Amino acid sequence: MTSSPAARFDAPDHRFASSLSADEFKALFRGHPGGVAVITADAGDGPVALTATSVSSVSADPPLLIFSISTLSSASDVLSRAETIVVHLLDAHDLDVARLGATSGVDRFADSDQWSRLVTGEPVYHDVRAWVRCAVIGRMDAGSSTVIAAHALQSQVARDVTPGEPGDALVYHNRTWHRLGEHSRIES
Repeated sequence: MTSSPAARFDAPDHRFASSLSADEFKALFRGHPGGVAVITADAGDGPVALTATSVSSVSADPPLLIFSISTLSSASDVLSRAETIVVHLLDAHDLDVARLGATSGVDRFADSDQWSRLVTGEPVYHDVRAWVRCAVIGRMDAGSSTVIAAHALQSQVARDVTPGEPGDALVYHNRTWHRLGEHSRIES
């Protein structure tokens, strides 16, 4: 996965007579919930953070994940250069961190009690459900976004979820935060 011109997925494909508009595409995914993560990085000129619902595991062996970021994001420049990142996998107890990463125009690192740096230098938020430090292994331009692939190097789980239990998962659905729990369980 590279940023070479051959890896771009935004060139028009003339085999398709038409495609969905941006509004139609947004409406489609508004009804598809996503887990919530905050991604942090520092490429040498200060830490950045953003909230993402596009984080997905790709492989357990080797441990790989992917996510996408809008090229319009204030963090996109740093994330396009950072060699390592920290992905914070949030639950409902981390809603303030999720909101912070999603709020434009604020200093996401103003509260020095809320975060610190790992010994390797990456910014990490305290007391979140889990975080994973990753090495970026590839970037691919895709329309107005960049897809980033990362190899998991180190992690910490503060609040584990028992297999088969709902936990307190935080999801984003239809422009709103939601908590999954026992009340939302559907028996099979």
